[in-house]
Amino acid sequence: MNIDDTLLNKLEKLSSLKIGDEKRDEIKKQLSEIVNFVDVLNELDLSKDKAVVNMASGGTLLREDVANTSHVIDEILKNAPLRDGNFFVVPKIIE
Repeated sequence: MNIDDTLLNKLEKLSSLKIGDEKRDEIKKQLSEIVNFVDVLNELDLSKDKAVVNMASGGTLLREDVANTSHVIDEILKNAPLRDGNFFVVPKIIE
């Protein structure tokens, strides 16, 4: 695939980048090489290969979803100099 000025302008807009005039030819050449390299993947025949989602046999083991009570808030707030319920009390800094 050949990268032309129109496509490069669209890529500039999408990426919010500005490519200088002195770099445009070099960038077009590099992008064309990248696209051609990736295009080689289209030549692979993957029709006989199965998609591998999980390497572990038997699928993904899931744990039982059980709600547990936690006392994390109390543990954290016990170190607070001042607290109001489940909140830290701090000095007002914005008028």
